[in-house]
Amino acid sequence: MTSPPAAPTGAGTRRPQPESLADLFFSFTWLALQGFGGVLAVVQRELVERKRWMTREEFVEEWAVAQIMPGPNVVNLALMIGSRYFGLRGALAALAGMLTAPLVVVLALALLYARFADNPHLASALRGMGAVAAGLITATGLKLLGALGRHPLGVPACLALGAASFVGIAVLRWPLAWILLGLGGLSCWLTWRKLEPAR
Repeated sequence: MTSPPAAPTGAGTRRPQPESLADLFFSFTWLALQGFGGVLAVVQRELVERKRWMTREEFVEEWAVAQIMPGPNVVNLALMIGSRYFGLRGALAALAGMLTAPLVVVLALALLYARFADNPHLASALRGMGAVAAGLITATGLKLLGALGRHPLGVPACLALGAASFVGIAVLRWPLAWILLGLGGLSCWLTWRKLEPAR
C-alpha cells in the first residue's frame, strides 16, 4: 500500500503523517482507549504533541469545525483527518479505530455497571472521575491558548468570544445551538471581515 503524498513543511523536510491505513486505525484505536472522560486532552496530546500530525493552530481550527458538525466531536475530527490523508478509505479506517475497541469496552462496562450500580462506592468513584475530566479539559484549553496568537481577530477578541460562550452555556444555560449560530456566526463574520482584502 502506498503512503499518502508528503505534506511539505519547507526546506525539504517531511511532515509527520500516518504511514498507512493500519497506522491510522491503530493510532485512533489507542487514542480512543485513552479517552475516558477527557478525550479532548488525549486527542490534543496524541495528534499535536506526540505524533505531530497537526499543528496547534490546525487542531484548534479543525476541532472548531468538528464541534459544529452533528455527532461526537472526536469522531468528526477522526473522519476529517483520515479523509485528509487517504480519502474515503482513511475516513473509514479512522472511524473504525475510534469505535471498535471502545464499543467492546463500553459493552463490558455496561454489564458490570448493571450488576454493581447500587454500590455507593461506585457512585462516589464516578463523581470523582467527573472532576478529573473537568480538570483535563481545562488544562487542554489553557495549553491551546497560544494558538490564538495567530488568529486574525487577535487574542483579546478571541478571549471575549470564549468568555461570552462560557457565560451563555454555563451561567445563562442557553442551548448550544444558539451559541453556535449566534457567537459562532459572529466570529466567522468578524474573521471574514478581517481577512477581506483592503478595497
